[in-house]
Amino acid sequence: MQVLQTILREVEVLSTHGSLEVPVAGITFDSRQVREGVVFVAVRGVQTDGHDYIAKAAEAGAVAIVCEELPATVPQGIPFAVVQNTAQALGQMASAFYGNPSAKLKLVGITGTNGKTTSVTLLHKLFRELGYHVGLLSTVQNQIDETVIPATHTTPDAMKLNELLAQMVKAGCTHCFMEVSSHAMVQQRVAGLTFAGGVFTNITHDHLDYHGTFDEYIKAKKSFFDMLPKGAFALINADDKRGPVMVQNTKADVRYFALRKAVDFKARIIDNTLQGLHLEVDGQEIWCKLIGAFNAYNLLSAYGVAVLLDEDPVEALTVLSSLDSAAGRFDYLVSEGQITGIVDYAHTPDALENVLTTIQQIRNPTQQVITLVGCGGNRDAAKRPIMADIACRYSDKVILTSDNPRFEEPQAILEEMQKGVKPLDYKKTLTVVDRREAIKTACMLAEPNDIILVAGKGHETYQEVKGVRYDFDDKQVLRQMLAQLGK
Repeated sequence: MQVLQTILREVEVLSTHGSLEVPVAGITFDSRQVREGVVFVAVRGVQTDGHDYIAKAAEAGAVAIVCEELPATVPQGIPFAVVQNTAQALGQMASAFYGNPSAKLKLVGITGTNGKTTSVTLLHKLFRELGYHVGLLSTVQNQIDETVIPATHTTPDAMKLNELLAQMVKAGCTHCFMEVSSHAMVQQRVAGLTFAGGVFTNITHDHLDYHGTFDEYIKAKKSFFDMLPKGAFALINADDKRGPVMVQNTKADVRYFALRKAVDFKARIIDNTLQGLHLEVDGQEIWCKLIGAFNAYNLLSAYGVAVLLDEDPVEALTVLSSLDSAAGRFDYLVSEGQITGIVDYAHTPDALENVLTTIQQIRNPTQQVITLVGCGGNRDAAKRPIMADIACRYSDKVILTSDNPRFEEPQAILEEMQKGVKPLDYKKTLTVVDRREAIKTACMLAEPNDIILVAGKGHETYQEVKGVRYDFDDKQVLRQMLAQLGK
């Protein structure tokens, strides 16, 4: 069993009270999980401050306390370590406790507003096909090779994250591909990890409910590249104007990918259809199952990572051409009545516009596009009217509906979305609060060969209302409604 002094070896300790030569059975930042032999780390969160629970942790048998400031009354007989930042310390301690597993893997982090899940999923599948044992940490699910572990956050907390990485090492994994969210960076969840490389996909307005301003959101993303060590790579989307900003202070080896510029990894779209993409990548032509320009970027970034990890370029492209996308990403079905239904996770303005412009590129002039979209409750409200406007701009008919209203009133969210509907678009826009009824309405409006886009939830199989998650799968409901209506 390790001792606390050893676990704190990478942490800048400002002062200590009592001996840190105590054996540690576990580490937690949740006072409810404290038991004999466990160190309690008092982390300041958005809702609560761990420092308020030091006494409770001590009573529960904590072997030691790590905090930023000592309580007014210091519990007797328990050693304390005072540090500058407990969130950062937690990450460093978690890594040390589990034997620094990230350093035993080629760990690659993907960050950006859109494309993270598809990119890490493609990389997981690609390296599996290339013969490696591979880990995956994503919004949809976590995986150790083919063993699926449900995901609760885009990036798990520091303890869970290192536990998963340690399991990957034990299972013989050599690589891990993970999404790195802006929340995770601000909350220091990846502190203490050793990355072989990082990828920047793009950045557009999102999560302003958490970050406050777009500048703070950019800073959160940039901080990931600031932490990359010398010897790692930073693969950046050069077509995003903020790409160069991300790597202003990085020590990593910077490389770029793009569709519109001459860079390290370059692709050109030859053809884009509902059957897939015909691309030229670094002079090689390939046909891929994925659809849309946004997926050309995802494929290109995965290819770039493979090459930067010393894989054969032609072999990497050959495998990529055979791969499917992540669940709920431009996931489509065609009904018996030849109506095309597309389910996509698009829940940001940029993602929705990407999907709808792709549909516009691949549809024929006689097909009408019916878009169903909502916005989540207790999240960035500024994007609500923008989402409605984008849906109207690229669709023949629009249905505004609920999408995880959480603790907000669904009707209130929809009224905010309606502010983005221009007077000329009133006639083609409907508001249906119940999502199941909204999907049914879209199916009723559709004629043979039309396209229905159900946006916002993608892989999610629930609807969250007032703290309760109800079973709800967009693709399943869409398929049922089309069949029920004989379409």
